[in-house]
Amino acid sequence: MIHDISPPLSPTLAVWPGDVSVRREVGLDMGRGDDLNLSALHTTVHAGAHADAPSHFGANAPSIDQLDLEDFIGPCQVVRVEVGGGTAIRRGDLPVAITAERVLFATGTRPDPEVFNEDFAAIDPRLAESLADQGVRLVGIDTPSVDLFGDQDLPTHKTCLRRDLRILENLALGDVEPGIYELIALPLHLVEFEASPVRAVLRELLDVSREEGA
Repeated sequence: MIHDISPPLSPTLAVWPGDVSVRREVGLDMGRGDDLNLSALHTTVHAGAHADAPSHFGANAPSIDQLDLEDFIGPCQVVRVEVGGGTAIRRGDLPVAITAERVLFATGTRPDPEVFNEDFAAIDPRLAESLADQGVRLVGIDTPSVDLFGDQDLPTHKTCLRRDLRILENLALGDVEPGIYELIALPLHLVEFEASPVRAVLRELLDVSREEGA
């Protein structure tokens, strides 16, 4: 079974305040007599489920096309964390031990992808540091950022940069049970871009108990 954890990209999708919303520009339309349908997509590369590249927050750091795709595919642990809005997840908030190289945090603090709420949860930089220490290579979250809305210094992003941790944001994890899955969330081959939308999915592993991420 495959779980789609990518919010739909449409004009109603909320993006970060001031960023570019999703817009479809129709060039050709069979409904008005053209031979085929043809359209262009205009939006931020941070729309919906997306991967941040180190160049998003690090000068002269790798762009999205320079990253190893193996970071975005493989065993992954979904962990549901009970934290309040506007709170950074700390090590003590984790209900289970982390056993996979990729970890996705379900917080439930971004309930509606069409409404941008500033009081979403994020990841404490000390947790990111700890996860890197134990061999985690990717962290993801169901909110617009691994940093809190008001953290303009981006401490967690910068920790991920220093520790070479990959980042996924804006995941749709509300209907996913905690546990171990295979993650597939490949970024587009966008040359020199600082991020990319992903079609993130989780594939169930038949021989692994969901209880490992409960």
